[in-house]
Amino acid sequence: MYTLLSGLYKYMFQKDEYCILILGLDNAGKTTFLEQSKTRFNKNYKGMSLSKITTTVGLNIGTVDVGKSRLLFWDLGGQEELQSLWDKYYAECHGVIYVIDSTDEERLSESKQAFEKMVTSEALDGVPILVLANKQDIETCLSIPDIKTAFSDCTSKIGRRDCLTQACSALTGKGVREGIEWMVKCVVRNVHRPPRQRDIT
Repeated sequence: MYTLLSGLYKYMFQKDEYCILILGLDNAGKTTFLEQSKTRFNKNYKGMSLSKITTTVGLNIGTVDVGKSRLLFWDLGGQEELQSLWDKYYAECHGVIYVIDSTDEERLSESKQAFEKMVTSEALDGVPILVLANKQDIETCLSIPDIKTAFSDCTSKIGRRDCLTQACSALTGKGVREGIEWMVKCVVRNVHRPPRQRDIT
């Protein structure tokens, strides 16, 4: 009887919570992506003006409910001195969204180095990774094939995990919903990192 009641309570009043890191170099569009995600999935959320978003120093946090799952986003600053803090969050996370500025060809190798360091961390073994080629609304941006070619050295280091490279424009919202829905499917089926239980508030 207790099992039945606790199962009913969980079904009605709790959600599975998954922690998702949003990583990438500074000015890649991580916070804009987070704001667009909150706007698209939270009915009553009035987002901040996207033109007023500044460089993240430290951490932005946001939550999004998708069906029976709750995603808790940690948007970490991407400046070089802050990248050393990323690995402090790896053990707790269920998924990673890595944002690339598709218009900044000069910093693409720097972004690749940060990605390579992140993806080879043992603390992230088996964690799904969504690579967002952001700013695809700008004509001069690099294409998905261009980015895949630039990051091709990293392919063998990705290991056994779900990984997707997707076009996105955080500014217009194109690709945001599809990326989040893909991530939800991946974290839910990843038995190696079970969710945390959180009461619905």
